[in-house]
This record gives sequence, structure tokens and C-alpha cells, in this order.
Amino acid sequence: MTPKGAVVITGASTGIGRSCALRLDRAGFDVFAGVRKPEDGEALVAAASDRLRPLAIDVTDAGSIAAAATEIEEATGGRLAGLVNNAGIALAGPIEGVALDELRRQFEVNVFGQVAVTQALLSMVRAAKGRVVFMSSVGGRNALPYISPYSSSKHAIEAIGDALRIEMRPFGVEVAIVEPGSVATPIWEKSGSEAATAREEYGQEIEALYGERMDHMESLAEKTGARGVDPEEVAQAVEHALTAGKPKTRYVVGREAKIQLKVAAALPRRAMDRLIEREIDRS
Repeated sequence: MTPKGAVVITGASTGIGRSCALRLDRAGFDVFAGVRKPEDGEALVAAASDRLRPLAIDVTDAGSIAAAATEIEEATGGRLAGLVNNAGIALAGPIEGVALDELRRQFEVNVFGQVAVTQALLSMVRAAKGRVVFMSSVGGRNALPYISPYSSSKHAIEAIGDALRIEMRPFGVEVAIVEPGSVATPIWEKSGSEAATAREEYGQEIEALYGERMDHMESLAEKTGARGVDPEEVAQAVEHALTAGKPKTRYVVGREAKIQLKVAAALPRRAMDRLIEREIDRS
């Protein structure tokens, strides 16, 4: 198999990141799979070829990012065929009740973390005229109530990805944004657990105002997560973004995601709001 160069994938321990790491390994890339726990790296190594290499990185820690960048530069000679910014968390809650520290944490991982890693590695991507992929979400274009921390962080990534794509044109670097709908990954299990903990801190007034609706929203999230697309479908889109002669600027992944965006584009905003409310109330 002809070597395709080196790629870095953050958040490769589970779900989309793991599927991307293993798929790109099979495709012939030298994969730096970003993990925080050694055991997650070991599990990836056991499932991959010797081209896959675990990379210890915490996207919220500047020292960790710098150390990872040094390791990558030494191993690749300063050339990266691709960077997949996938690390992310999903936090939820009504805007009136969400703790600002939690909102900041959401952005630290999903936005500032992705930008920090991009800044640290972009010169290596540019040297190889490689590709950058941002993992966004259909929620970055069509926000839903009670998950505004997550949706707003993805909305920010949409803007950052668009701007970087134009900034990189003179250097021959392509930038793509991947927008999955519901994906069957552990992120939603973690989100549900964190939402339950957060609700304990809201207090009686917020719980009285929003509790019933949040119950409905959590039920809806469970249902959509259960029928979410396989992470392998997202990994397939990422591979195309990294290898196609003319990659798409955006990849919408999943039938429900595509339908959601088409309906949102066709309906007046207030009609879409009512449709979302009815869907939540039925759950």
C-alpha cells in the first residue's frame, strides 16, 4: 500500500474519533491518534496496524499541545497530510440556568481546543499542502433548545472553518467541515449523565420553569441517539475530505441531518420553532 502521509486525529478514544483513526489507518495513512488515557491508546494499537501511533494530548492544556506538536514534528519531519479536529464534549441546559463555568468548559474543549491544536500544527499541514477537517454538527447550523452550550460551540466552529478555508487557499490547503446528525456514540451517554448532575445545581426555580421540558428533551435525545448513524459513516466523510481531489466544503452525514436542514431552509423560522416544540412535547 502506497503511504499517504501522516494525519492527526484528536479525541480518538471512542466514537467518531476512534472510527476515523482506524479507517484512516486501513487507508494507508500514518495515524497519530489523540488520546488522554494510556489504556485508550493501547486499545487502538491492538485494533490497528503499526502505522497507528497513540498521541497523548489534552486539547485544553497548552503544554500538552506543545509536547504533542514536538513529537509529531520529529516523527514526520514537519509535514502533515491532515489534521482532524474531532475532540469534543456535549453539555446541555436552559440558557437561564446553565452555569457560566460550564459554558466556558464547553467552549474550551470544542472551540478554543480545536483552534489551539490547529495553530500548533498548521505550519506542518501547510508544508505538505495537506487538509484540515473540523468536526461540527448539524446543530451548528440549526440550534435546538436546552442544548445551546453544545450548539453554540459548533456554530462557532462553522465560522472558524469557513474563515480558515479562505485563509488557506493561497497555500493550497483545503479545509472541510463535517456535520453529522445524531451519531451512535458515547458522547450522548456522557452528556445525559452530566445534564443530570447539572440539574441538581439549578435550584427549585429553574427546575420548576424548565424541568418538564428538559425531561422531554432528554427523552428525545435518547431516541435520536439510539437511531443515530454509525460512526463509520462519519469516518467515511472524513476520509473523503482528506483524499478527494476536490473535497466538499461541508459534509452533512446522516439522512435525518439532511432532512432537518432541508426543512429548516424551507420553513419560516417561527414555523420551524413550533415544529421543534411539538417534537419535544411528543417525547
